[in-house]
Amino acid sequence: MMHSATTPSQFPVTWFSRSDSASGKSVRIHHRLPFPISVKLQRIMMKSSSFPTNSSLSLVNEERGRVEHKVGEHDAVIIVDHGSRRQESNLMLNEFVAMFKARTGYQIVEPAHMELAKPSINDAFRLCMQKGAKRVIISPFFLSPGRHWLQDIPALVADASKEHSGISYIITAPLGLHELMVDVMNDRIKHCLTHVAGDADECSVCAGTGKCRLYQNQ
Repeated sequence: MMHSATTPSQFPVTWFSRSDSASGKSVRIHHRLPFPISVKLQRIMMKSSSFPTNSSLSLVNEERGRVEHKVGEHDAVIIVDHGSRRQESNLMLNEFVAMFKARTGYQIVEPAHMELAKPSINDAFRLCMQKGAKRVIISPFFLSPGRHWLQDIPALVADASKEHSGISYIITAPLGLHELMVDVMNDRIKHCLTHVAGDADECSVCAGTGKCRLYQNQ
């Protein structure tokens, strides 16, 4: 499998490092990727009989010298939002988790709410253990690194992990200033403008609320 990397030039040279546990030898294979500058390569599934199943395959960006690691079969992902007293908001997290799992192919992905709703972080952590996880990746469904990310979520995860000895976990960064957030926001803006112009239905977020409309002071 190749992992995402930012292309450093118009036609970047990348290389694969294959470590064969049987021979102990490392083979370096150069490959030129025909993608234009600034394109971010998404995970590309590669099926090749030339790579044995006991080999490790990594894509290295020669510009940055960084190896990108992936979620493994014994890893679990918990996607955590704040939680709401509004059930419709909580159900949206379930829908996102289903989308995330379908798109990534990760085997164990669970939703959790920091407070106000179930399942809690503790509930999700326990469910991941029941499904055979050995490592848990907690991904906050938050925009900014505020107090919840700095204090509340780490405290709740640490408490949940106490019931399961020998299990490691990591709390990833929130969404933050990722460049793809620009595309997400612009898509929302364009859809709402199209809706108020009468050329599109409400999106799944606004559906039934009547909130997506043009306001004008008299």
